[in-house]
Amino acid sequence: MSKVYEFLKEAGTFFLATTDGNQPKLRPLGLVFELDGKVLFGVGNFKNVYKQLVANPLTEIVACKPDGHWLRYTGTAVFETEQKYVDKAFETMPQLRAIYTDDKIMKVFHLENATAVDIPMMGEGENLLS
Repeated sequence: MSKVYEFLKEAGTFFLATTDGNQPKLRPLGLVFELDGKVLFGVGNFKNVYKQLVANPLTEIVACKPDGHWLRYTGTAVFETEQKYVDKAFETMPQLRAIYTDDKIMKVFHLENATAVDIPMMGEGENLLS
């Protein structure tokens, strides 16, 4: 399991930042899983977050753990095209199946050209992708 995935799982809820024009947007997410060596996330094609990531795929994810450490995971969102990623998303969070029906489609992405830093409340951060 990757250090980024472990951190996000321990944090539980994390926040994804996008832009809408020149307005920053931030929202909580909880779906994260690993497959094929990638840390993956899912959003709906009917949601503004998806449209924002398509328009500007540069994004950042921030998470905090109870011990005061926080993660800054920055990169370019790349959407997967293979069904196996959506299947794994629904396996990870089966309750999402009720939302994604007909024209409401789950879109799964990972970050490329990414950096990930685990930052303690006081002190130097640790690169989690090295």
